[in-house]
Parts: sequence; structure tokens; C-alpha cells
Amino acid sequence: MNYIGIDLGTSAVKLLLMQQDGRILKIVNKEYPISFPKPGWSQQEPEDWYRETIAGIKELLEGSDKNQVAGISFGGQMHGLVVLDEKDQVIRPAILWNDGRTAEESDYLNREIGRETLSEYTANISFAGFTASKVLWMKKHEPELFAKINKLMLPKDYLAYRLSGTHCTDVSDASGTLFFDVKNRCWSQEMCDICGIEKSWLPKVYESSEAVGTLKPELAAELGVSEHVVVAAGAGDNAAAAVGTGTVGDGACNISLGTSGTVFISSEKFGVDQHNALHSFDHADGSYHLMGCMLSAASCNKWWMDEIIGTKEYAKEQEGIQKLGENHVYFLPYLMGERSPHNDPDARGTFIGLSMDSTRSDMTQAVLEGVAFALRDSLEVAKSLGIQITRTKICGGGAKSPLWRKIVANVLNIKVDVLENEEGPALGGAMLAAVACGDYKSVAEAAETIVKIKETIEPEPELAALYEKRYQQFKKIYPACKQLFSSMKENMSH
Repeated sequence: MNYIGIDLGTSAVKLLLMQQDGRILKIVNKEYPISFPKPGWSQQEPEDWYRETIAGIKELLEGSDKNQVAGISFGGQMHGLVVLDEKDQVIRPAILWNDGRTAEESDYLNREIGRETLSEYTANISFAGFTASKVLWMKKHEPELFAKINKLMLPKDYLAYRLSGTHCTDVSDASGTLFFDVKNRCWSQEMCDICGIEKSWLPKVYESSEAVGTLKPELAAELGVSEHVVVAAGAGDNAAAAVGTGTVGDGACNISLGTSGTVFISSEKFGVDQHNALHSFDHADGSYHLMGCMLSAASCNKWWMDEIIGTKEYAKEQEGIQKLGENHVYFLPYLMGERSPHNDPDARGTFIGLSMDSTRSDMTQAVLEGVAFALRDSLEVAKSLGIQITRTKICGGGAKSPLWRKIVANVLNIKVDVLENEEGPALGGAMLAAVACGDYKSVAEAAETIVKIKETIEPEPELAALYEKRYQQFKKIYPACKQLFSSMKENMSH
């Protein structure tokens, strides 16, 4: 049988058709607009997601045996707020994960309700991107719309609802709302009370590989597939990508070098670090995961190449980099502020250590190393919890660079596994659908069968030792600049 994985991204939906054995038959991308009505705001129309998804499924199935389609599932952008009225109509455009309007509401939750209380109820503290602060913003600024709310949904769950008619979410995506008790895998009544919402507004919670229903008959007819096609809950994009890279089971790790960067560690035990520097979420494999998220990763290199040097020849720029571990230039990769582990929206990108003999290559190298050092910051937090990571998968656009992979392996001093198929959340979604249909007994079994490693980069002891010294220096730069960043912001606002 065949399975459809749908990755609902920020700029496009990516659809993938996978055979039961994991072979990818076809991939389709469909773009949709994103609107920025005010500086720092970021919105989308849920109808656009649905329209492009349906068009994408039709294109995906052209020329294939539609009777072979057995299941559909999702990976999706997290934290977004989709609000429905009592007729299940969308009330306003979805407020996205990268929308910055809720700083006040997020500060209120952390300060007035308190980080300890939030962590006790949800295993996390508030970040401006999380769903709860968006709901509070709506309550304050759009009271007439807030009064119409009958359902709060996350982006991919709105798609699942449109396909199956079920109001649903999964444990991994719900973990990023701040309404969810991660430890006990259920909605938190306390958080509903704090934010003044009805628990009935929240959809039913499923495990990621559970079926939530089947395709609506009229939709199955339109697509030309069986009305027995199973719709499975799916997962938030990072958890779905982790399934797609085989990052399941205890102590498995995946590093994503995308626009943002993540260190994703799956764990059989529930755990929270005392400073909440890492997100503590439920995983799509039925267990838990810790995640460090840096807001600018591969985007730092893109900015440096495109905007500053003015070149698209990324690989050529990296050819001149010979002396790894000996660079005296450092770069802080906080171009958009930072999430893990500093949670500091005022932090900014910084070059330090420049001298008359510093070269263009040194600065390019510093950008690549700065991202790797910042990823290591999150890994150090995991180590403080007693989690020992000896190897990691790697994915994302930045992972295409052999040099960057080598830097990551040696800065983190762990083995780095490169995958044969790197389709992230879309592949993870298709795998979750296959589990929901019973082709695999568990997410772990699906990962073991489908995910293949094509090469492993081993750290080199001498180089890792040089990078150890460099990392100890790097660690001192942000604390030294922290006050400067906030005073620079104050000066800019006067």
C-alpha cells in the first residue's frame, strides 16, 4: 500500500507519496502567501493551506494507482493559532509561530503566573511564539472575535479536521501550546483557567500514529481514492522530522541545520532542566523529547553570503577554509534574537576577535563555527540532565555542506550520521500513517526499516581538542555582551 505524508510548512506545503517499504514515489510542493500586516506580525489564511493541499494531493496521485492509497498523515508548523466559531468557520487569519506581537502576554505569563508554576503545569515556560500568549493577545485586542471562539486548533490539525471531520491534535504539537500537561499527556485545566478559556475549545488529543478517522466520503470521491483511507494525527514539524530521520528511542539525537537550528533528543524518561533552556515535549514515538531551538542557523550563512559578501557560490567560499580549530574570529549567531538556551529576544549577531590579518575566509569560517558552538550550548544543557549523546543524525539545508558537517562533528565531539533520504517532516508523516494502518507495529519499527544511513563523520581527537578550547572562549562572549544588547535596544527605542 501507499501513504501520503503532508508537511505543512510556513511558505509551502510539501506532499510525499511513500510505498510501504519506505521508497519515495513522488514529491510535490505547493506554495501559499504569508502576510505581515504590521512589523513583527506574521499571518496566513487556513483556507490557503487546505486549497493547496487538495491540489497537491491530486497532482501527487496523477498516474499512480489511487486504490493503493491507505493512509494520510502530517508534520506541521507548530504553535500557530487557528480559531473556529460554532459553525467551524475560521474567525481570523492564523497567527504563526514566528509572529512577534505577543511579547507582553508572554512576559505576563512568565512574570505574573511565574516560570515555576508554568513549568509545573506544562513542563515549559512561555515563549512569544507559543499558542497561549496568542490567545491572551486576542482576548485583549480582539474581544469581539474572542467571544466567538468555539475551537482552538493548530495548523496541521485544521487540515486533519478538513479531511476527516474530526477536531483533533497530537501530543507533540499540543506540547507547544502551553495549554498541555506534557508529563501526563493531557490538557491542563489550570492553564485553561489562567488564560480564561473553556477546556471544550481544545480538540481531542491523540498519539501521533493514531487514526483520528477516515477521509470524508465526498472528499474521497473528489480525490478518486477509497473512503477507507485512514487519517492519522501526525506530529509537530520537529517531531515528524525526527521520525523521518529515525530519531526515536532513548537517547537518539537529530540536529537540523535549517533556517532555524534544532537539537532534538528523544528520551524514554520525562525530564525538565531547571532553567527551562530546552523545550520538554512529548514525542511522536510515544515517549518524550527535549529540544533546543536556535532562531538563526543556516540563515546566518545565507545572510553572510547573500547580503554581506554578495555571492551565491556557497561551496566556493568554503574552499578557502583550511585551518579548522585555529580561527581567532568568533561569531554570535543571534541575528533574530535567541531562544535556546538564552531566551533573549534582544540578543544580536556579533563578530569579535577581528585583527588586521583577519580574512574573508576567517569570517566565513566563524559564521559556520558560531552556529555549531550555539548548537553545543543546547547539548551541554542535555548533558547537565545526565543525558549522554555520542552520535547524531543531521538534516536541513546547511547539512549539505561537508565542511559544516565536519565542524559540527568536532565542535560537539560526537559522530554525525548522514541520511540517504532526507525528506524530514513529510517522510515522518507518511511513516506515521503506515503505523496507523498497521503496516508497522510501532514508530520505532517503521524507523528501523525505512531510515538508512549513507555515511558517518567521526570527530578527530586533535581537532575536537582544539575546538574544546575555542568553545570555552565562545561561552564567555554572550554573557559579556548581554547588558550591551539590552541597552542598545533601549537606545533604539528612544
